Amino acid sequence: MPQKPSIPKGTRDFSPTEVARRNYIIQTIKKHFEVYGFQPIETPSFENSETLMGKYGDEGDRLIFKILNSGDFISKVDDVTYSSKKSSSLIPKISEKALRYDLTVPFARYVVMHQNEIDFPFKRYQIQPVWRADRPQKGRFREFYQCDADVVGANSLLQEVELMQLYDAVFTDLKLKGTTIKLNNRKILSGIAEVIGAKHLLVDFTVALDKLDKIGEEKVKEEMKAKGISEAAITKAAPLFDMSGSGLEQLTQLKSLLKESEIGLNGVTELEEIINTVEDIGLKTASLKIDVTLARGLNYYTGAIFEVSAPEGVQMGSIGGGGRYDDLTGIFGLKDVSGIGISFGLDRIYLVLEELGLFPERLDQSIDVLCINFGEKESLASLKLVGKLRENGVKAEVYPTSTKMQKQMKYANNRKVPYVILIGEQELSNAQFVVKNMTTGAQETFSMDNLGSFIEKLSS
Repeated sequence: MPQKPSIPKGTRDFSPTEVARRNYIIQTIKKHFEVYGFQPIETPSFENSETLMGKYGDEGDRLIFKILNSGDFISKVDDVTYSSKKSSSLIPKISEKALRYDLTVPFARYVVMHQNEIDFPFKRYQIQPVWRADRPQKGRFREFYQCDADVVGANSLLQEVELMQLYDAVFTDLKLKGTTIKLNNRKILSGIAEVIGAKHLLVDFTVALDKLDKIGEEKVKEEMKAKGISEAAITKAAPLFDMSGSGLEQLTQLKSLLKESEIGLNGVTELEEIINTVEDIGLKTASLKIDVTLARGLNYYTGAIFEVSAPEGVQMGSIGGGGRYDDLTGIFGLKDVSGIGISFGLDRIYLVLEELGLFPERLDQSIDVLCINFGEKESLASLKLVGKLRENGVKAEVYPTSTKMQKQMKYANNRKVPYVILIGEQELSNAQFVVKNMTTGAQETFSMDNLGSFIEKLSS
């Protein structure tokens, strides 16, 4: 007996309804990307390993899916390396490519390779799948889409403000009210590491701090200790865990904590400018919040960092995030090109909209009209009618066989078809068709020669 098929953990099949709902989110995001002046690009699903490795920190590197070389790759490994059984030595010899971990590093590679074709500042958006060898859980998958918008070649803080407006515009359009844009600055984190005496352990400090909302204060402190951060340093950082008040009030507290750190104070100044500008312009539905423990454990961030949380009461991690990276292209040889970008978490946004019942009902309707099949002559007339409806943008089809009426109507109900067209022998002789409203049960007769009134009814 054949084994029942399955799919890898952390991946999913999508039903027609799910695809329609995902497309609704993507189209909404894409619309606003283009309104804000971003241009689309695409990059390959896999990159050379050296393009990706070392760009996301040790934890990120471990989550990158490696692709085995073609052919008899194992025969090319020397006996010493093979017998050592060390993956760090073996992988470079058997794998030269990897699935992309995100869209930002491939974008940086794209900018460097195409720098002579690009007009700076370059605003690009990209909506493609990425892969991470993560532990699957709610809202976290091994294969998922990212929807990114980035600007390179401009270091103005107006870009940070515009990207927060973009978040606000998209979530307002999706009717997702009550989102919170959390804001911090990596310069502040660098300053804190400096004043507590852990400057040399900045990456370990930020990676641990970034887990605060996931594992809690005590576990974060334990991880910091395990990474070599002293008890005294952790004690000095304690104000971070209890900071409260408005954004500007928290920044005042930070100025006191960071008074001996130039880079830290620079970060505070940048956040002040961003907050003041956003408050002057205003956001429609999102709120802005300073979160001094927000770290986003990716090494390439250098300035402002963002994270968007779902409305209160929805148990979900961040549904968007990003930040400024002042020299990401420098890793590929193009120096002094400032960049900033954000990402929308499509899959998590989907789950939030689903939980809150915010998807439009029309998305469940795959077609507008189904013509019942009463026989050869009637179905031919129905095909002609359907052709005219399709020319006018109406999604319509004819049931393929003249089976029992009950079966055809059940099919229409299962597909949530709002209107069914009936062309029987009498309608055929009178050059008419009957339309049944599947919600109310009401029926109305229209002339074959005058589709306009029916199409107008559909669009009303």
